[in-house]
Amino acid sequence: MSPRVTLATVAEALGVSTMTVSNAYNRPEKLSAALRERVLAKAAELGYAGPDAVARSLRRGKTGVLGVVLGEALVYAFEDPATVEFFRGLAGAGIPLHLVPATGGAGDTALVFDAAVDAFILYALPDGHPLVDAAARRGLPVVVQSGPEVAGHPFVAIDERAAGAAAADHLRALGHQRLAVLSLPWEIADRADRPLRTGEPKHRVTRGRLAGYGVTVGREVASNDRAHGETAAGALLDGPDPPTGLLCMSDELAVGALRAAAVRGIPVPDRLSIVGFDDTPEATRADPPLTTIRQSLRDQGRLCARLAGSGAPPATVEPQPWELIVRGSTGPSPE
Repeated sequence: MSPRVTLATVAEALGVSTMTVSNAYNRPEKLSAALRERVLAKAAELGYAGPDAVARSLRRGKTGVLGVVLGEALVYAFEDPATVEFFRGLAGAGIPLHLVPATGGAGDTALVFDAAVDAFILYALPDGHPLVDAAARRGLPVVVQSGPEVAGHPFVAIDERAAGAAAADHLRALGHQRLAVLSLPWEIADRADRPLRTGEPKHRVTRGRLAGYGVTVGREVASNDRAHGETAAGALLDGPDPPTGLLCMSDELAVGALRAAAVRGIPVPDRLSIVGFDDTPEATRADPPLTTIRQSLRDQGRLCARLAGSGAPPATVEPQPWELIVRGSTGPSPE
């Protein structure tokens, strides 16, 4: 086995001090350009890759990395359009990210305790989730997006209840009386496609939107995607008293509802009006384009990254802007 090449090995080969080699990597301004190039060339020749990144971060006391704790499995972060928009905002800050997914396994909290990060961003976790407590116990800055609210830490979100009420009021103003909801999951555990439950969802987003709608009829989905939206909408449309207006807690569920209506020959919006949520790029591509609640998750991502990266984020943040966007998926009630 070849001997391990170290910083001292390079220094000895060049006849310089170990500090000179260290400066070539960590404080290049302390060396002339020619000397630094000579050090790096010799290091490459000997197979030295540079100082250990973990050891260097320990010396600095900073990693330069933000931890993002997800309320879903990792694959969700790359498939859900709304989450993708949020991550685009995070990425725009130019700070490396360490993703910590919620797998539901016993080792989830260890993923938080072992993460070499400077701060945590909690993304849409339910109330009482163990990863929330684990992040707070690290003693690092914590920024929360959408939920849950954690005392003493900045909270970045819209007023979900007010936005949900605006969506429902829009349909009621068009004469719709038979409204139903396509709901996001209520919690991480015990997920299923089922009729809308009573009680309070553990997810703040689901809880707020449902309260704003003021509607108790509908379906809860096990996963926020088009396939589950189509199935849930189909169950409602095939029922004995089908709705004329559907309030969907995401644009993905709303696109699924459009598919369910198309399969059944139900024209939108002539016989069925559909409202989405988030105004992702998919909302304008839908046929017809979706009436939806617009919020900029990309801007919220940028804000979360800036707050977390500041090292000392404020305890409170103003609610984020939203607006109702009316497009072709809603119209007067057929009744």
